[in-house]
Amino acid sequence: GGVGLNLTRATTVIHFDRWWNPAVENQATDRAYRIGQTKMVFVYKFITKGTIEERIEEILEGKKELADSIIGAGETILADLNTEKLREFFDLRE
Repeated sequence: GGVGLNLTRATTVIHFDRWWNPAVENQATDRAYRIGQTKMVFVYKFITKGTIEERIEEILEGKKELADSIIGAGETILADLNTEKLREFFDLRE
């Protein structure tokens, strides 16, 4: 559902297979949020506890938070991204 579809009659979006790029997943979700959509849309993402899916979700949330902070703060965020913060995000150890 991420390419070439407008699903304005859909009220439920289910992500079975997660993407590493949050923008791709958001695009797939946005297919239900088009001009003409008059109903509430519910989005479900299946994540099985104790699997790699949980780690993927953590990474995606980290990417989203990083992108939101960069977009929200403009150029000033570059000064705030110190080495420790980047290591924490990428889970890199010395």
